[in-house]
Amino acid sequence: MDKNKRIEELVNELNRYSYEYYTLDAPSVSDKDYDKKYDELRMLEEETGYILPYSPTLRVGDTVLEGFSKYTHKGRLWSMDKAQSVEELKEWHNRNKKFIEAMRSQGEDLPDLKYVLTKKFDGLTINLTYDENGVLVTAATRGTGEMGEEVTAQVKTIKSIPLKIDSKDIFEVHGEAIMTTEAFEEYNKKAEVPLKNLRNGAAGALRNLNVKETANRNLSAFFYDVGYKEGKGFKTYLDMMEFIKEKGLPVDDYLEVCTSMDEIEKQIEYIKNIRFDLNYDIDGLVIAIDDIRTRELLGYTIKFPKWAIAYKFEAQEATTKLLDVEWNVGRSGRVGPTALLEPVELAGVTVKRATLNNMDDIKRKGVRIGAEVFVRRSNDVIPEIMGVVQESVDNSKEITPPEVCPACGSHLVLDGAHYFCENTLSCKPQMVKSIVHYASREAMNIEGFSEKTAEQLFEKLNIKSISDLYKLKKEELVTLEKFGEKKAQKLLDAVEKSKNCELYAFIYALGIPNVGVKTAKDLVAKFKSLDGIKNASFEELVAIQDVGDIVAKCVLEFFREEKVIQTIDELLELGVRPKYEEKEIVESPFVGKTVVVTGTLKNYTRGSIKEKLESLGAKVSGSVSKKTDYVLAGEEAGSKLTKAIDLGVKVISEDEFEEIIGK
Repeated sequence: MDKNKRIEELVNELNRYSYEYYTLDAPSVSDKDYDKKYDELRMLEEETGYILPYSPTLRVGDTVLEGFSKYTHKGRLWSMDKAQSVEELKEWHNRNKKFIEAMRSQGEDLPDLKYVLTKKFDGLTINLTYDENGVLVTAATRGTGEMGEEVTAQVKTIKSIPLKIDSKDIFEVHGEAIMTTEAFEEYNKKAEVPLKNLRNGAAGALRNLNVKETANRNLSAFFYDVGYKEGKGFKTYLDMMEFIKEKGLPVDDYLEVCTSMDEIEKQIEYIKNIRFDLNYDIDGLVIAIDDIRTRELLGYTIKFPKWAIAYKFEAQEATTKLLDVEWNVGRSGRVGPTALLEPVELAGVTVKRATLNNMDDIKRKGVRIGAEVFVRRSNDVIPEIMGVVQESVDNSKEITPPEVCPACGSHLVLDGAHYFCENTLSCKPQMVKSIVHYASREAMNIEGFSEKTAEQLFEKLNIKSISDLYKLKKEELVTLEKFGEKKAQKLLDAVEKSKNCELYAFIYALGIPNVGVKTAKDLVAKFKSLDGIKNASFEELVAIQDVGDIVAKCVLEFFREEKVIQTIDELLELGVRPKYEEKEIVESPFVGKTVVVTGTLKNYTRGSIKEKLESLGAKVSGSVSKKTDYVLAGEEAGSKLTKAIDLGVKVISEDEFEEIIGK
């Protein structure tokens, strides 16, 4: 075959594979097969010098540009008017209603108001231009809205953006380049200068003349607007979004249609609730009128379109002063730093404390006491310090680790990046947290057990091991504060009841580093017994789905500890009987099927429907893709239902589900 012809064939194949992998989440070839064809293409390009402008080899970014050139957008990129209260949204909605009534009275045949809601991504706006052959010819930043900077080479490193599409019309499409938390964390592991936040990670990557650096940041993108298009136009915004999706450009799976303020308010609450569960940043919702004719008549102010508005959430990042650092002892004996901050409002809460991870992290970020720091809140956990405001480091002081354990005064050892207290037997925070974890609901489920109780057991009854819980006596318990006969007996009964436990709960209760409830269940499902887990090899452990090298090493090291084996043996001698019964999978249409649950169900909680589906042999997934077999949709099902319909995945209601299983 002609070499140039082979290059064209390989480019088209590889671009199709990328679309399947990054946009559809449904790869049709293995990584090995992809790499083989990619290497063949690269060799042929080097040999012939024939490189198509949409070749996937252009994504690696092996260039350093001399500077940025200006690009004049064919269609203006408008700013968005903002609302920070529902009242402001209502005023905007009422203005729209009045306008439509006025236009109808003048003979315009306008449809009733329909709004399309999308997430407001917090990244860097990009504008792509595709030519009449469907080739990506230019990518530019927003700039002034009329003129931006050309960043074509940088944008080509974003693997989910198609370099060639099926289109005969020149058009521009607007989107947002973003950095995911996974890409951010992976980059910061190796970076000499860590990134402070996801937005700066994306913006800095696209404005970097070293395109290799852009590629290293592994950016993603979402597209949401066609700003200019030759040929046939669109009647509705939904038509436009369908066009963007059809062309293979990545779009977010959240696209909600609302016709009233009540519906919009529900969506605002929904997105607020899931905001911190996302693996990328958003700072609000965009609410836009669907009908394009209505948009044309409404027009624009000097700055904004009148037909769209952004509802802004409270900031999830802020700057404040680092007042001091407090060192605390964890369950594993790790002594970690916590930042004490000048109180600051962040994403709707007042933040006074933040995570600092370890001394390596502190030094890498240049964090100092008395300096202004960037604080970020995500996933509803304690906020994290991401970096320091460089101008504020004067008159600040260095953070120094403690020389002895802040809780018990024992010697500290440095293991890797972390300090540890070796006094596992009488260091109160370690012992108290271990006992509380052991007794927790998902572990041994000892009812009525609290941290206050654990502290009293440690201080007054000399409980120094979880096995000591099974040696407690009533006459000892009644000497504790707020412990009468009844409460003491109740605790003893709960401790006795915990002896008959599920094996996975016992494994989780032991407190193996990096082993949560799900991993404990996975270990038990694989090895079936305590001895099986204790004697597992590294190869056997990493063969389990979702168990990586770190978890496998943690399990191996944990069961090599002599003290651990002694404690487990003593627990068994005291009557603890972890049991494992292999669940019999009943015959059902769900055996081997992937099921996604969305919305609110009448007869099941999230936990109980997951258990029910797993008992029927199904695999329960959290996201919809082409590999999904069923979507079980309850009331107020959102974007997952929309995506299922788009992908042609079978959707069943709760009633249909119960009919299928014969309930």
